Amino acid sequence: MECWQTWEEGYGAMAGRRGRIAGTGRAVPERVLTNAELESMVDTHDEWIVTRTGIRERRIAGPDESLSTFAVPAAKAALEMAGVEGREVDLVLCATVTPDTPFPATANVIQDKIGATRAGSFDLSAGCSGFIYALAVGEQFIESGMAKNVLVVGGEILSKITDWTDRATCVLFGDGAGAVLLQATEEAGRGVLGSAMHSDGSLGELIFMPGGGSRNPPSRILYESGLAFLKMRGNETFKIAVRSLAEVSQEVLAQAGLAEKDVDWFIPHQANLRIIEAVGKRLEIPEGHTYVNIERYGNTSSASIPIALDELNRAGRIAADDIVLLAAFGAGLTWGSAVLRW
Repeated sequence: MECWQTWEEGYGAMAGRRGRIAGTGRAVPERVLTNAELESMVDTHDEWIVTRTGIRERRIAGPDESLSTFAVPAAKAALEMAGVEGREVDLVLCATVTPDTPFPATANVIQDKIGATRAGSFDLSAGCSGFIYALAVGEQFIESGMAKNVLVVGGEILSKITDWTDRATCVLFGDGAGAVLLQATEEAGRGVLGSAMHSDGSLGELIFMPGGGSRNPPSRILYESGLAFLKMRGNETFKIAVRSLAEVSQEVLAQAGLAEKDVDWFIPHQANLRIIEAVGKRLEIPEGHTYVNIERYGNTSSASIPIALDELNRAGRIAADDIVLLAAFGAGLTWGSAVLRW
């Protein structure tokens, strides 16, 4: 990756530089899987799913579709909105736990497809917190002067690691990708004002996929034993998620010298409607200022926040100078938050 400026222009003048979101994009599969259809696949019913999760339908990728199928158009849409050509991108980050292949990174596929010939690229794995982690990493590249334009993509094809006979998990997840173009700005008080990342590996097996890595490498036995699919202990995760999301959100607001009352939009990871409502209540976010789209997409993991951002942005619902608070919690366990001025 090339440094976008000379030392004097970059590192020597980095004070006050931040990243701002200059463009957003999203792409999701065409196929919609409703709760009614799930009733014919597994022992569940619509009322139970809606009451426990808030989900009514989700998008599911086809047999020949992979993460890059959606990550690339999401990335192109973000670049087009920002008015940035691929060759102007300095870094491509892809947050995912479902890459096209273990290697090369799906970020490399995106880099090639968008014509980012000068860019470095790599994937980042932090479960549902992946987009927040990648945004924070991209922000550091901008603040240091190493990059001017950073493409941050969050995307998942969770349907392909879901056990469709497990009614506790198969009702939860959906597929898709979202992207933002993070661009350097020296405008005072604009862009990413604070971010934080946390983890607790001792609780990793609350949400994990036991097979497919070097501990349990791919094999026929792996699939027959169910180790090739994600596992989650939702009841044990619920309280940890609510507490962690509220605390990390308060942490980044304090970094920025802001309070909960200053938040114009709270965009949390779309994991469970009850979690979203509980966190919003703890933070005392006013009614109508928390964005929720889980009923249409389900839990898309690292894709959920950038998809939501793009929906809000393209609908013209985020105004200049709005304070936008992002927060996510996921496998790892990981959690993080970011606050920005639009």
